[in-house]
Amino acid sequence: MVFKLSSEEGEYIVRLARRAIETALRSGQTVELGDAPESMKTSCGVFVTLNRVEGSSHSLRGCIGFPYPVKPLFEAVVEVAVSAALKDPRFNPVSIEEMDSITIEVSVLTPPEPISVERQEQYLGLIEVGKDGLIVSRGTKRGLLLPQVPVNWGWDSEEFLTQCCLKAGLQPDAWLLPGTEVSKFRAIIFSEKTPRGAVEQVELQGC
Repeated sequence: MVFKLSSEEGEYIVRLARRAIETALRSGQTVELGDAPESMKTSCGVFVTLNRVEGSSHSLRGCIGFPYPVKPLFEAVVEVAVSAALKDPRFNPVSIEEMDSITIEVSVLTPPEPISVERQEQYLGLIEVGKDGLIVSRGTKRGLLLPQVPVNWGWDSEEFLTQCCLKAGLQPDAWLLPGTEVSKFRAIIFSEKTPRGAVEQVELQGC
């Protein structure tokens, strides 16, 4: 990883994401940031994922982010956390009452890098499930999946590419077509174990 975060810094950004959401839900205001640690001022790509906990099951409740390092981390976390709760087009906005049953996960990304191949089939050997996230781009269409997604679903690298194409609104085998660009990135992931509970770094294992 190019960028490292301590457990304390990971807890800071997860707690910041929750405060940002709950402040927006209660008052419509932007959370006060105060003095952020120096590491939080580095520009990074970041995604915030909300999962609704019902018994032993978890379901996605929102996920939005910046793939590229366009803002300082602490500012980016606030913006995408609120967007994940209120502006994910796949879901109705989160209510303040729901926040007691939602866990928050923050993924800090390395800058995406295009994968260079001579033949499209070579992508399969250059993607590490459990480490890499993917972006598939073709024309104006783009799909991104975080590194934890194929692990959660038990996908191999081919299915990962297929699902990323579908996320982009492309045909499932579009990654095999000349002119389709595949990029990969890595992420440091911190998540609440339970709603408002302890924050831990998520360690992924490949399929």
